[in-house]
Amino acid sequence: MSSIHEQVMAALSTVIEPELHRDIVSLNMVRDLSVEGGTAKFTIVLTTPACPLKNVFQERCEAVLVGKVAGITAVDIQWDAQVPTDKKMFGRLDVPIRSIVAIASGKGGVGKSTVATNLAVALAEAGARVGLIDADILNPNLPMMTGLSAGHPRVVDNKMLPIEAYGVKVMSTGFITDPSKPLILRGPMLHSAIRQFFTDVEWGELDYMIVDLPPGTGDAPLSLAQSFPLTGVVIVTQPQDVAVSDALRSAAMFETLSVPVLGIVENMAGDFFGSGGGETLAERLKVPFLGRVPLNAEVRKGGDYGRPVVAYQPETDAGQAFLALAQQVAARVSVVMLQSADVIPLNVIG
Repeated sequence: MSSIHEQVMAALSTVIEPELHRDIVSLNMVRDLSVEGGTAKFTIVLTTPACPLKNVFQERCEAVLVGKVAGITAVDIQWDAQVPTDKKMFGRLDVPIRSIVAIASGKGGVGKSTVATNLAVALAEAGARVGLIDADILNPNLPMMTGLSAGHPRVVDNKMLPIEAYGVKVMSTGFITDPSKPLILRGPMLHSAIRQFFTDVEWGELDYMIVDLPPGTGDAPLSLAQSFPLTGVVIVTQPQDVAVSDALRSAAMFETLSVPVLGIVENMAGDFFGSGGGETLAERLKVPFLGRVPLNAEVRKGGDYGRPVVAYQPETDAGQAFLALAQQVAARVSVVMLQSADVIPLNVIG
């Protein structure tokens, strides 16, 4: 006859992770099981701190254990999180970064940097370790959007230290150049600058590196995709057709480079610009529609004053949209990583 421990684990093996469509036991999400006085105690290790499914797991675990396994009358779940790591990171990056997510757009002015900033802050607020790179080398906006315009990185042991805001580690050429003077660089120098942001900065261990790319399909996104093992890219568009057509070209470039498109974000939606273009693009590309961010004056003010709306006004419709977006992006990263043959299993992630 099997032990109570074996019976509990067998029951939990029928609980399916909704995003990955695999059971939580084979995914090694169940840890440290013990049974004390009729209570099954264990830890569920989520694949992201931003997971919105805790209540789902709680209900499903209780449903298969309480009254179903002899002697089990209650369930006590502790929660932990480990973002999967792609093996391709090793040997190509001398920094412990588990995933790299690029934020891209087909044209300027669609709010890509706003999305990148609020996404990074939302992930950090969920408990993730997050870095944010301003890869728009020639026109850096992130220092203003994060309230770090006066920041200047220190150098320790020949490496720059990123500047932190809202729990996010940030690096930008805006920290090391005169904002009143143009920065003029050719393609190879852009490539070098982006690479230095990874290799010459002391990031520490990160769950997510968010990279805010310049718009279009030029040197910067091409250099990033060819130089680093990108987990995926999020495409930002406005609802109107002209923005969607440009976003389509951006997505096509990344698909050509074999970079997974994690999904589409429709920004600035509402009466002025309309809505629905992002969903249409997602359907055409057969990728997830990650969310719609409404046109909101508070978002614009937050960018101008270095106060991301997701941190200062999370109760607003835009704040809630960014929080939901962070959950969607984190879930997609987990799906892409754990479907890859190159992923490091959860049981060996530190």
